Amino acid sequence: MTQPVSYDFTIGKESWKFEVTPESGWRNNTLIITVSTIFTAITLLLSGLTRVWLVSKENKNKFQILARTDSLTGIYNRYGFDESAEKMMDKNPKAHFVAALLDIDDFKFINDIYGHAYGDKALKSLANSMKTFFPSDALLGRNGGDEFCILLQNHTCEDAKELLQQFTRLPKTFSYKGKEQSFNISLGYAEYPTFAASRSQLIRCADAALYAIKLHGKNGCMAYREGLQSGIRKQLGFAFKDISEHLPGAFIIYRADKDDDELFYAKHEFLHMTGYKDMDELFRLTNKRFRSLIREDEQKQIESSIWEQIDDGNENDYIHFHLRKADGSYLSVLDHGRIVESQQYGRVFYVLFMDWEAMHIHYSDKFSG
Repeated sequence: MTQPVSYDFTIGKESWKFEVTPESGWRNNTLIITVSTIFTAITLLLSGLTRVWLVSKENKNKFQILARTDSLTGIYNRYGFDESAEKMMDKNPKAHFVAALLDIDDFKFINDIYGHAYGDKALKSLANSMKTFFPSDALLGRNGGDEFCILLQNHTCEDAKELLQQFTRLPKTFSYKGKEQSFNISLGYAEYPTFAASRSQLIRCADAALYAIKLHGKNGCMAYREGLQSGIRKQLGFAFKDISEHLPGAFIIYRADKDDDELFYAKHEFLHMTGYKDMDELFRLTNKRFRSLIREDEQKQIESSIWEQIDDGNENDYIHFHLRKADGSYLSVLDHGRIVESQQYGRVFYVLFMDWEAMHIHYSDKFSG
């Protein structure tokens, strides 16, 4: 081409050059003007198309980020976490990974007492502490509600144990009317490929460990081990937690059977009242039987009284007896129970205990005033 007019431009990652020249040269002024006009129009059109394409690409990237990000906390949402975790594990199939699931203990209480706006503050505070505490290559996400997830690459359960325990013990707070209110978390974790052959199975194992912690009084950290049921949320843990957590007080749950009164669950208020360190100690010292909590000389009378009411079609009314504490002493209590149908365990009692002496002092002061 003889003395072509050229224009360089870029679309995406590719560079282009546009060149034009008349077949017989640049001797005709009219032709020069015409070609210049056409060239200018084409240049403007290409520039406009390039701009539209770049803006469209930028917006597409923004929407993809938004689709994968939790708007409240700024970390991955469940979709973004699952997608990123899948890619990370597929890219490093021989690496060891640790997945952790955690949630806020008694989060419903925070919402009910302080309001949902402060519940959101607790969620954001927890997410911020996760971002500050864990290494930059850790994958962080919010599954929804108050449940969060973590994926640690090139870690075993043994490697991650101290790190996850430290994070669980780390003080966590949110601000309410100028004062810091503290809250606790429960955390369960599992290792790939030791206990799981896929990402989804790994998460189920971590979920089982999390709800095992819930059954043992919350505010703790536990690794998955063989024997924990991955469906524990739908079986024992979730159902019994749901029954008792929304009710204040010292609750226990045990099987409603005259011959087999197996203890299933105890709320932390009950453990505190009776001095048991945790549910494991309660189960060990009572042999997991409700009658072992009743003073020996009262056992037959109390059990008979309970079942007389049930057999007569009445709910268990208030019953006074002496409750065995961890140190072997006894606490005078009022027992108020109800029977609940459990899909897996049949009929179970959930029972509230009240300190008899403390009630007497409270009401004596109230009426004497």
